[in-house]
Amino acid sequence: MQKINKNVVLALLSLTSLVFLLFQLYYYRFYLSQKNGAVFSKVRGSQSGQDSTRWHVVRKFLGLISSHNIPVYLVDPLILGLVDKDIEQIRSSPDGPSPECKYFCAPRDFTTFALLDKTWKHEVGLFRTAEKMGFQWLKIINKDPRLDGMDDLSGIEIPLHYIFKLASHAIHLVVFYERSGNYLWHGPLRLKQHTDRKFVPFRKLHFGRYPGAYEKPELLHVSIDDLKVQIPKNPSSFLEEMSHSRFLECRYKEARAFFQLYPDDSSLDAVEFRKKAKSLLHLAALTLNNLGVKFWLSSGTCLGWYRQCNVIPHSKDVDLGVFIRDYKADIIPAFQKAGLPLKHKFGKVDDSLELSFQGEDDVKLDIFFFYEEDDHMWNGGTQAKSGKKFKYLFPKFTLCWTEFVELKVHVPCETLQYVEANYGPDWKVPVKTWDWKSSPSNVQYNGVWPVDEWDDVIQIY
Repeated sequence: MQKINKNVVLALLSLTSLVFLLFQLYYYRFYLSQKNGAVFSKVRGSQSGQDSTRWHVVRKFLGLISSHNIPVYLVDPLILGLVDKDIEQIRSSPDGPSPECKYFCAPRDFTTFALLDKTWKHEVGLFRTAEKMGFQWLKIINKDPRLDGMDDLSGIEIPLHYIFKLASHAIHLVVFYERSGNYLWHGPLRLKQHTDRKFVPFRKLHFGRYPGAYEKPELLHVSIDDLKVQIPKNPSSFLEEMSHSRFLECRYKEARAFFQLYPDDSSLDAVEFRKKAKSLLHLAALTLNNLGVKFWLSSGTCLGWYRQCNVIPHSKDVDLGVFIRDYKADIIPAFQKAGLPLKHKFGKVDDSLELSFQGEDDVKLDIFFFYEEDDHMWNGGTQAKSGKKFKYLFPKFTLCWTEFVELKVHVPCETLQYVEANYGPDWKVPVKTWDWKSSPSNVQYNGVWPVDEWDDVIQIY
């Protein structure tokens, strides 16, 4: 009798445990899953609950921003890379390329979207709705660099990044701002001291390691994994742009300190030269960009940007650098068509090429072509009357974007090393008397052009 009672008790306990377990599963599936996004109904073609979670978090986020009429577009490099492989099929099929959850179910901790700042202003309402939907959110702010040149406004902070987290997946929303150079800019992701570093894997986020600059994208409405989204019309071009998007801000604080030591030249001649130099730089940028030739601020123009955030008024020219690998024979006729006649052409494509174009009045445009060696780069110089050759050595550098005289333009990322190579450790001190053959710290004598080549390598107009 005692044995039977034990079996009955064990059976009752087992049944009770089973009923409780089923209740927990039911409660978790139909209450907690809807509140926290932990488990979701089956997505077509998904392989696991985690895959399903990613898709549903993105779907809920798109529903959130749609309810507030906020236009966002997909900039996630992982998903865009997958989309780019099927872009023609995606464009031609309103319902997407396949019944599988192929893109938004891809393994990752977050999905990245972009937002244009001027397209919305009511973030408080968005946060309230997000919380009701089960999202946790984080807002990252910092100083507005567009106002850094104005002492009285430089402390204003703007939102740079938003992160919405649901269950185990996060949405990284990058805020893009329009800058005066007619391009889009996003800021770095710098966490405040009180921020929870474990909220998301911040180091993995693709946007925010440094500021970035982009052209305004043309967007395409598509359906991906049954979700209606906007993407850059040409994903591969956007991904290429992203890989070279790093942006350097002008050093306004250092520029102000410079002008305290060396008051700015505000004479009529200086004002007129800066106006002409700005116009010439804009025309040169338009011409080279139309040709697809990458260039950067070099020599005195680069020094002016780095040291004082402006054109040096006594420099009397605009200096640009171009890698010789990017040289095109169309450069000279393109500048002539733009109204800039060739002033001189020194060197040749495989050695010390240098072009100079005549701008308005006595302002000229000098384009120096750079050659890459194993451990350094260099550009050449030629003395017309003697045929002597000179070489200017630079440590290897990469290119970043900046804004200069209301223009999005490249500068060497390693600007300090670049400037020091050319102007030495005293580059902060203005020098009005400059001999291009002896003053630069990095100049070397490089032989003499053979007399029988002078007609080709020394051309003056």
